[in-house]
Amino acid sequence: MVEVHGRRQVLRAAAVTGVAAAVGGTAALAGPVAAAAGEDTAAAGGRKRRIGVLVYDRMTLLDAIGPAEVLSRLPGHSVSLIGRRRGDVRGDTRHGAVVADYRIDEVDHLDILLVPGGSGRGATAVVEHEPTMRWIRHIDARSTWTTSVCTGSLILAYAGLLQGHRATTYWSAKDELNAKGAVYVPERFVRSGKYVTAAGVSAGIDMGLYLSALLADDTTAKAVQLALEYDPQPPFDTGSPDKAGPELQQLAMRLLLQSQH
Repeated sequence: MVEVHGRRQVLRAAAVTGVAAAVGGTAALAGPVAAAAGEDTAAAGGRKRRIGVLVYDRMTLLDAIGPAEVLSRLPGHSVSLIGRRRGDVRGDTRHGAVVADYRIDEVDHLDILLVPGGSGRGATAVVEHEPTMRWIRHIDARSTWTTSVCTGSLILAYAGLLQGHRATTYWSAKDELNAKGAVYVPERFVRSGKYVTAAGVSAGIDMGLYLSALLADDTTAKAVQLALEYDPQPPFDTGSPDKAGPELQQLAMRLLLQSQH
């Protein structure tokens, strides 16, 4: 424990020293840091804005964790994971889990609701669980923003929230989204009124940065992006169905289904 604690101190000191050197020394750093610390609750009128991520069995972990990682860095905001029960919630590959901080019946109000996508069985189980769907509609009635990643937009659509709204989803689910009354748009993320929906999985990070700019400002969002060193340079350019072509689309769906349990 002493060794771990010591390493943390060293890493923390190294990070602060590195940033201070980049901006011209610790004296230059002290003012902005102190100011930022004092503004943690100012943006929300003296209280932190509450961001809640619905988590459920067989969801896609990055759908939830990607934007949560971004939004949790915003001053004046808090992020909680909320499920049907407290405790571990396993992802769709069954190889990892996150921990729900609260049950849905313990949360009556959120400023921002985020609904991730998941496997077919995972999302279907949410849609068929009326208490969860009722909770989503209840939270949405008072939220400032209601958001989703991947097939999370289908859950919102089944809740009756996206009727007539432009929205996006995982590329293979676009027809189902349209069938539930939304208007599918093949974009990385789409805003329609208070609803912000992201395309598949990794698009949630982009949406998180877009929301950061809405909730704070462009400068803060850019700083969060830098803090996370989010500068994607993938080795391949096949991240959308139009670029990939039909053969890779079929293989991608096979791999996705094989990995989900």
